[in-house]
Amino acid sequence: MATSISTTGVRFHQQRIRIEQSQGIQRLTNRPLLTFEERLAGCLVGTAVADSLGLPYEGLSRSRAAKILGPANRHRFVFGRGMVSDDTEHICMVAQALIFANGDVAKFQTNFAKRLKYWFATLPAGVGLATAKSCLKLWLFCSPTTSGIFSAGNGPAMRAAIFGAYFKDIQQLQNFLKAATVVTHTDPKAYHGAIAVALATRLGCQHFHVDGKLFLDLYSATVIDADDELLPKLQQVIDSVQRGDTVLEFAAQLGCHQNASGYVLQTVPMAIHAWLSHQRDYRSAVTSIIACGGDADTTAAIVGGIVGATVGENQIPVQWRDHVIEWPRTLSWISRLSQQLATASEDQQAKKKPPRLSVCAVFIRNVIFLLIVLGHGFRRLLPLY
Repeated sequence: MATSISTTGVRFHQQRIRIEQSQGIQRLTNRPLLTFEERLAGCLVGTAVADSLGLPYEGLSRSRAAKILGPANRHRFVFGRGMVSDDTEHICMVAQALIFANGDVAKFQTNFAKRLKYWFATLPAGVGLATAKSCLKLWLFCSPTTSGIFSAGNGPAMRAAIFGAYFKDIQQLQNFLKAATVVTHTDPKAYHGAIAVALATRLGCQHFHVDGKLFLDLYSATVIDADDELLPKLQQVIDSVQRGDTVLEFAAQLGCHQNASGYVLQTVPMAIHAWLSHQRDYRSAVTSIIACGGDADTTAAIVGGIVGATVGENQIPVQWRDHVIEWPRTLSWISRLSQQLATASEDQQAKKKPPRLSVCAVFIRNVIFLLIVLGHGFRRLLPLY
């Protein structure tokens, strides 16, 4: 990969600092921003709630989703309740690994790979092809540094928001994000998409309103790669937002007239557009991206993580939170995870153990989840009415 994390020049680091401090971003003046713990909780819970809302729409075109399910204004996965997919599971595993690593990037990568390996053994439904192949390589004793597949799928981007909410130092953010990315994906585009999501979250946490041009400048100063294919698409995002286009209109400009694919060069620009268009409106941001169809749980999870970290858990609609029936990875468990992650960051001298989940409980849950998914698949074979 042309992008270098460990050897990024001092001048680029200084340029990033100038960008983040520039006056192009309006700071909140009449009330304080969220606390560090509130950001983490908002990011993790925001990812889970949006993921559960988007899951029933996964793989459906816009028109078919509208006829079968209607608008994404409430949970529709099982009897008016919602469950999460691998998007939430991955970002929680990242948080657990961050707690375990205690600031050591090598320990983080090894622990994250171990969690992925055993997570895969519980037979989760709907695993991405690149992630599945990577997990198989881990079971075949491949190192986490060589287990990744050359793919530009959404895996790294869907778990990237927590890095932006957690790390105060941008160089650390890059180091840890790259370490997590290469465990499953080695195509540079996968990393570029993930760093764009992390930087969006970072700016959202730090500032009340983020100007699109400043986000673009920060991204281009961070990703020093002449072959970066995401940068021109992010420029399209900024131009579209400035024109006042909706997320649906922008998706059509990308060629996604009926659905969003699992390709990072489509997913991330659409997610960034939804964030910039609804920076402090969780409901509108999430529903606007789900309406684009396709990989709806992942696009919603990405947007939910960014905006959730910006506004906090309390600004996520109560009805949406209350109707998530996930187990054993409940929203209470996720909130506890965010608290431990915040504590681990404040005191890196003490060795800490992240909250655990019973492997047997996760396996039972996955069997039930798979049956519900199969039920949705059968429903899609029936007439629309």
